[in-house]
Amino acid sequence: MTAPEDRSEEPAADIELPRGFTAHVANVGIKDATDDFVVISTEVPCAAAAVFTRSRFAGPSVELSRRHVADGSLRAVVVVSKNANVATGEAGRADAEELAAGVAGAIGADPSDVLVASTGVIGRRYPMDRVRSHLARLATPFPITSALPVATAMMTTDTHPKVAARTVPTRSDAVGGPARVVGVAKGVGMIEPDMATMLAFVFTDAEVAPDVLDTAFRRVVDRTFNSLSVDTDTSTSDTAAVLASGAAGAVDADTLEQVLGEVCLDLTRQLAADGEGAETLIVVEVRGARDDAQAKRVAKAIVNSPLVKTAVHGADPNWGRVAMAIGKCSDDTDIDQDRVRIRFGDREVYPTDPGPDGLADLETYLKGDEVLIGVDLGVGDERDAGRWTVYGCDLTDGYVRINADYTT
Repeated sequence: MTAPEDRSEEPAADIELPRGFTAHVANVGIKDATDDFVVISTEVPCAAAAVFTRSRFAGPSVELSRRHVADGSLRAVVVVSKNANVATGEAGRADAEELAAGVAGAIGADPSDVLVASTGVIGRRYPMDRVRSHLARLATPFPITSALPVATAMMTTDTHPKVAARTVPTRSDAVGGPARVVGVAKGVGMIEPDMATMLAFVFTDAEVAPDVLDTAFRRVVDRTFNSLSVDTDTSTSDTAAVLASGAAGAVDADTLEQVLGEVCLDLTRQLAADGEGAETLIVVEVRGARDDAQAKRVAKAIVNSPLVKTAVHGADPNWGRVAMAIGKCSDDTDIDQDRVRIRFGDREVYPTDPGPDGLADLETYLKGDEVLIGVDLGVGDERDAGRWTVYGCDLTDGYVRINADYTT
């Protein structure tokens, strides 16, 4: 069984924000004594793009931020952790607008230049007296240039912060070395994206047009954050955004999209591996489909199956549960069980019988930190067949305990 490649660029503690970005991190007393308030800003307008949850219970932060990013430009992102400010009515909307205005005043921007994100308990308003008191003292220049405190302050039930970084070569006429792409993310539960997922913010000092950035980011999100599932539940607050300061100069658009994909995939894998109570990262690769949409549908059916998740958790090479999950896609009538092939890692388990020795090896494999489930549907033409990869985790009693006591 082959081990996954370590694609981390540098230790999280050493990752600096790209040129042009600084941050403010604090505790304003949202829920406990940990940091719960983050602002990341620039002195100049950034090209920006974002995608948001499609939940019908989307929070005021999402509603507000959709409007603010519509022109493709932002100056700042503010994140409130441990309070989602969802299902709070007109008062909650007014609170989100006041938050954006307070941050804008501190950095000398228009409120429409501020993206607002919130995460945490649903149904509770911000403690606005504390928020107002903190906003009154907020002033630039912000002292933080590292991504790690930002990622840490965003956490709720995460066990550790998620940070990823890569570099992008600039064009020959640019100065100052390569551009950098740095991403931070949070979220380990209520994750089954219906556009993006959780909270994820990517910052780069590359120079790129807003429309080019928007198109590239949406494609990247589809293959990364939108291919992640922990528990099949779509959050009311999901937000994924990218801001480009342009401080490093112009880059090749295709290369930038590739690097954005690498950063977002790194974060996606970190999020899946840290799913609430999770012990094992599950990667499902489906190929040989009629098209990409069918491949994604089948892959999601597998990674979302509680029986598949618990089999992985118990290191039980029960490939029948994978076959069951594929079979649930009953509207895909072109799937023929006699043409399907299933493997765990690099060992085929259907239709080839792995035998007693093979099963023993598979039990050992399934005890690892990462498990790959591969499926070839045998439907599409070999050259043009659809394929998709999704990311999830096992299901443990730890997940139940965390969510049984979430608000109490």
